[in-house]
Amino acid sequence: MRLFDWRWLVVSSLLFVALAADAEVRPQYGGTLHVTMRAAPPSLDPAAAERENGSQPDSFSRRSLTMLIYDTLVATDENGRIQSSLAVSWQSSPANQGWQFRLRRGVRFHDGTPLTAEIAAASLRAANPSWNVSADSDSVVIQSESSNLMADLALPRNAIVKRNPDKPSGTGPFHIVDWQPGKKLILAAEEGCWRGRPFLDGIEIEMGRSFRDQTIALELGKADLVEVAPEQSHRAALEGRHLANSAPVELLALLFTRDAASQQDRTLRDALAWSVERGSIRSVLLQGVGQPAGGILPNWISGYGFVFSADADLPKARRAREQIRTIPTMTLGYDGSDTVARLIAERLALNAKDAGLALQPTSATAADLRVARIPLASADPWLALAGVAAIAGLASPKAKDGSVEDLYANEQALLASQRIVPLFHLPVSYAAGATLKNWTLRPDGRLSLADAWMGSGKP
Repeated sequence: MRLFDWRWLVVSSLLFVALAADAEVRPQYGGTLHVTMRAAPPSLDPAAAERENGSQPDSFSRRSLTMLIYDTLVATDENGRIQSSLAVSWQSSPANQGWQFRLRRGVRFHDGTPLTAEIAAASLRAANPSWNVSADSDSVVIQSESSNLMADLALPRNAIVKRNPDKPSGTGPFHIVDWQPGKKLILAAEEGCWRGRPFLDGIEIEMGRSFRDQTIALELGKADLVEVAPEQSHRAALEGRHLANSAPVELLALLFTRDAASQQDRTLRDALAWSVERGSIRSVLLQGVGQPAGGILPNWISGYGFVFSADADLPKARRAREQIRTIPTMTLGYDGSDTVARLIAERLALNAKDAGLALQPTSATAADLRVARIPLASADPWLALAGVAAIAGLASPKAKDGSVEDLYANEQALLASQRIVPLFHLPVSYAAGATLKNWTLRPDGRLSLADAWMGSGKP
């Protein structure tokens, strides 16, 4: 073969490889993404938990699901900065009567209905009965005592929804095709989405799947994106999974079901808090994942989380125990479907025994205190603190000047109630198959799939 022919062959081969590589990194339209999740929500209404007295537990996967279908008036970027969404501008309304949000023009719900101020106002009133929300031409006017209204409006629970008799309608990148409450959800790309059509043709979500079942589904190629238990994230990484971890956004804590009834009760709770060996629990049961927590808010949110000690003090716990005449046996509840919660409850019982206290782990719903997983409501510290207070059955924090000192004082007050003993701040973890491209996990634990696409899976 002549030299010219060899050169042409080499150039052609290199060009072919370059084009193939470019095709792999360039976003492609089409394909269906298969996702699994542990949560099994019975409703797709973003405000269902508030409308039904909190009967639908909050979860990070539920928040992610909500933002596939709906939009909020404003959004936050990964640094917590407020950005426009369905509202293009906002200002303090005349006579200081709250805030006025001017809506984006040309937006339509999935059922074809134009977005109006009346529909947006009705949606927000349903989620926040204590707010005064009204429509004013092309704007929504809100009066609220929220400590940070902008961050509050960016929460998934405040997404704008048009509540139809058959199914809710949103303005997000995907619309509902099939919905089997608590079991399965099929979504399709919204061609006329104001943000532009997503790359994926659709998303199929299987609900109520255990971490183990999700891992098996990923291994068998039956799922493209699955949740991973935090304590299994190191193993998943070693197995070569494409893994993503959020910032520590879940509080693992002990919650007492009632207030301390006496000084003896308060001393008992102090002794229990000092007996907890967070370091060994993190090393063994959590496989080194998460951060031991002495305070409610993680340091990345509050900026001062390091000042709360998370160290055990067994001598101090024993001295406190000596002040108690009769040591009662307290029942320590945990979610029977949560293996790690059970193991942590058993380890806490051993810690308590070392201090001369008595804890009886149980999976029964009624218990003196419980091992609880609390998804932090927001990266905004005031909203996060208020969310924990609500779950613990405590009064919501009251901001005086909104300063860091003010926030710290409110957190100290919640801890002083002795209704909550923080244990760990944990991340949210996901693993994906090789074919899923350009998906991200925000620091606040929410998935971002609007720009995701399916590739060939080749390196």
